[in-house]
Amino acid sequence: MAGLDQTRLDLARDFVPLGIAVLTVSDTRTSADDRSGDTLADRLTGAGHRLAARAIVPDEVEAIRAQVTAWAADPGVDVVITTGGTGFTGRDVTPEALEPLFEKRMDGFSAIFHRISYDKIGTSTLQSRATAGVVHATYVFVLPGSPGACRDAWDGILAAQLDYRHRPCNFVEIMPRLDEHLKRGAASSAAAKPAGA
Repeated sequence: MAGLDQTRLDLARDFVPLGIAVLTVSDTRTSADDRSGDTLADRLTGAGHRLAARAIVPDEVEAIRAQVTAWAADPGVDVVITTGGTGFTGRDVTPEALEPLFEKRMDGFSAIFHRISYDKIGTSTLQSRATAGVVHATYVFVLPGSPGACRDAWDGILAAQLDYRHRPCNFVEIMPRLDEHLKRGAASSAAAKPAGA
């Protein structure tokens, strides 16, 4: 498996396949030439995960937000990975679309992604606004639109962190607790309601 340091795997644990959705954000890409989406789909299925869904939407805030929100509400989707729209041009709006939805931000993802990217493309990594967070107990990773950036993110970060066997810790083992704040909020609201309301 690309990107996995075998010495960090606890082979006494079983691999846990996740449902991962891939969203390509582009005004021009089609299913016939979506190389970045293909890269992610190939890597995640090659690792043993399930491609839960795949789509292409234009560089429009509402279209991006609607697709990710729908997937985050789908119990069959554990993770959403987007590719495209993280640059600085006027049409690059993926972070603007998704960061307001983040209940928890994952600042470390961007830091590690840029470190890996810097080793390959130098200061040009500054032109990406890769980001990540949690939306309704679903991990959302926002990647640049190049196949190389998708490979770097998967091989250098996601392959390990989305593998339940990875030690000392990984994202999979905390998934059952991602919605604790949502449950607390619902319990608080219910407790605040007067009897019979």
